[in-house]
Amino acid sequence: MFTKRLAEDAARVTARLKAAVQGDGPVEQAMRYASSGGKGLRGFLVLESARLHGLDTAQALNAAAAIEAIHAYSLVHDDLPAMDDDDLRRGQPTVHVKWDEATAILVGDALQSLAFELLSEPFPGTTPAVQVSLISTLSKAAGEGGMVGGQALDIA
Repeated sequence: MFTKRLAEDAARVTARLKAAVQGDGPVEQAMRYASSGGKGLRGFLVLESARLHGLDTAQALNAAAAIEAIHAYSLVHDDLPAMDDDDLRRGQPTVHVKWDEATAILVGDALQSLAFELLSEPFPGTTPAVQVSLISTLSKAAGEGGMVGGQALDIA
């Protein structure tokens, strides 16, 4: 049951994230590429949290996609030569290998921006105050006091 629900939720979240990427240029193609192939565990946990609180998962879909966008951006930047210099991610060429370093930087930046765009879009059953709280929480968790700070320690 867990594996099935994880796969179903991951597919929904990935579809939402990919649908949020507009256009078909190199950056957008690389954004979709970077958002593919993962387990989707973070998005799944967001949807499970919604279920535990009696919410319709449709209300949490943008939040789940936002979390996955942040995760994808962090992996794209982590793979860069200036960080971990990885050529493969999930058995596939990393974004900077498949495209180039400049595109990878832009892809990571765009995925990070997309996360906050997703959280700021109106969605049913959510008040602006809740959205501001979500945006604030994610920015703190992903910023220098959270994920970025951890990465800084990793490369030091």
